[in-house]
Amino acid sequence: MTFAVSSTDFHYEANNKAHHTSEITKQRLILRRGQAFTITLNLHRGSQPEVDKVQLIAETGPSPSEASGTRAVFRVSGPPIRSSWSAAVQNSSSSSVTLSVTSPANASIGKYSLKIQAAKGTPQTSALGEFILLFNPWCADDSVHMQKDNEKQEYVMNEQGLLYRGCAESFSPSGWNFGQFEEDIVDICLKLLDVSPNYSTNPGLDCSKRSDPTYVGRVVSAMVNCNGDRGILLGHWGNDYRGGTPPSRWTGSVEILRQWSLNGCRPVKYGQCWVYAAVMCTVMRCLGIPTRTITNFDSAHDTDRNLTIDEYYSVSGQELKLSSDSVWNFHVWVESWMTRPDLPTGYDGWQVLDPTPQEKSEGVYCCGPAPVKAILEGDTNIKHDVPFVFAEVNADKVRWTVGSDGSKKKSYSNTRQVGSNISTKAVGANAREDVTRFYKYPEGSKKERDVFAKAVCNLKSTGTPRCLDAPPPAASGVIELSIKLQKTPVNGEDITFYLHIVNKNQSSKNLSITTVAQALRHNGRPEDPCWKNTQTIKIGANGETKVTLLVPYSKYGASMLENNIVKLTAIAKEEGSNEMHMTVKDVLVAHPTLSIEVKGTPVLYQDFTAEITFTNTLSETLRNCLLTLSGIGLIRTKYEIPIRTVGPNNLVRVTIPLTPTKPGSRMLTADFDCNLFRDVKAFKTVEVKRVY
Repeated sequence: MTFAVSSTDFHYEANNKAHHTSEITKQRLILRRGQAFTITLNLHRGSQPEVDKVQLIAETGPSPSEASGTRAVFRVSGPPIRSSWSAAVQNSSSSSVTLSVTSPANASIGKYSLKIQAAKGTPQTSALGEFILLFNPWCADDSVHMQKDNEKQEYVMNEQGLLYRGCAESFSPSGWNFGQFEEDIVDICLKLLDVSPNYSTNPGLDCSKRSDPTYVGRVVSAMVNCNGDRGILLGHWGNDYRGGTPPSRWTGSVEILRQWSLNGCRPVKYGQCWVYAAVMCTVMRCLGIPTRTITNFDSAHDTDRNLTIDEYYSVSGQELKLSSDSVWNFHVWVESWMTRPDLPTGYDGWQVLDPTPQEKSEGVYCCGPAPVKAILEGDTNIKHDVPFVFAEVNADKVRWTVGSDGSKKKSYSNTRQVGSNISTKAVGANAREDVTRFYKYPEGSKKERDVFAKAVCNLKSTGTPRCLDAPPPAASGVIELSIKLQKTPVNGEDITFYLHIVNKNQSSKNLSITTVAQALRHNGRPEDPCWKNTQTIKIGANGETKVTLLVPYSKYGASMLENNIVKLTAIAKEEGSNEMHMTVKDVLVAHPTLSIEVKGTPVLYQDFTAEITFTNTLSETLRNCLLTLSGIGLIRTKYEIPIRTVGPNNLVRVTIPLTPTKPGSRMLTADFDCNLFRDVKAFKTVEVKRVY
């Protein structure tokens, strides 16, 4: 009898452990490219174990072909062959043959079938089984190879992380469960690729290009948002989230991905930048590409690609909506680690990818991959989308005064405000790492200005107009305004602050000062004013004074339901002239504290308890309260605990029993929601011990 296979043992547990995928499952084969795996072919009785007379076939995609790299036919031979599929005999007997099979380090990722057929004569093909192939940062020949083990642990294997939000002067982390190793997530991530317009247009070409992390990253960036495709998330930056989940409510990616998949790939409502970025981080880590979330504070949205953010004011001090440029108080994207053979040397490493639908890139709502090195050096002629990201971290902010005849005069220029405290989670710790230095040289330094000029010149070479205007001449006499908080404001309390006014003129000045408070959305768009104060003061020559002001909670409180930042703007007009002086301060209003304490030692499959406490610091009753808990490996489905009311200064204590199903470091997240403010967050990392 010829070589005939009765069954195949794919050694799921051993192979998946060796390929760092056992966290996903031990019930099917999930591999990483460029690395050997073992299969045992059990033979029919009487079959001859002559493996040199058979060949294996590995195929992916709906129309696999050897020309496109989605089909490989290879014989059992000797050691692995670089850049091609290969197989070698590990051991052999009359009843079985064990093979070591190796995929090339540049193979397309995706679902594969493995078959066997006779090497000569009439081909008789038999199916051996299926497996999933992922990128491999442990393989030196893979384009996503990452050398340090602790970084691979953080950026590929870690199922939880931190997202930084707030404003430049006051921000904090919130916990996020990425959950990339939940068993169904890998299938959902591959489905995401399969429903993309690229696949629909040319599935064979799309599957062939899945060997390239640059291509895959660009597809994922487009598919995490639903603009123009069947993507995952629908964005919404308003105040009405009926029919969906407010972006601030989410604490993890798994629920979002499952909802999208189960609902026929219809978009999940709703997302904003940190949700988009966190979901993309989950998808990229699941596919094997090292990825981390990045928060940029005072992040510019430059709509006209001129590297300036333009603000227009009338001579009376009213802001005019003549530009769609804006500065977000924060914006979140991801960085993914990969080589860039499509670019000149020097641009390997971290690449910015941004799934938030802001501007189209080559006709599609996606962004990147943009090399961080290119952003640092002002190489705005490098693809993809470097000018847009460069502006996010280093645009100049320019204020224009518009005359009654429509003429525009530059009245103010700030080269330092945009792009600050660029943050990510540190490797191996729940701490912040500042990565600003990788995006820009020190503000105010000659090097930073030289790079900005270089970026402008590179844009000119690509046909984007921009002139480097000199800043407006300094006035001989100056009025300086600044806003100082008297204490950190807490939701439910009045905001107390003072205006510090300095007159550097040789004569006294009469000033009409208007101060306005507005709730500020995180994308930089203010709500209508909730408080306004106008007063006139006289300040002596070379004098200074302080004006104490107070924004009552009764004025700003209703605006805090969907926001937690108040924008304070003060405008001083000199009597008898058109001179106008302005200062702006974004104030983060702190919510009451939510805390988590763990009782007992968390041990795998054994109960322990978590205690959640919350104190209402407001002088009014909170209604329609909801406490939500979630945690990958700690809670199978999220807990939702309704709490009808919480009285003024009352404390709520809730104890929840938990049974861990995954060992190691796990994150428990809590969210408290009520009628007066949204989604107070807390997180707690617990170490789950194995049972020995």
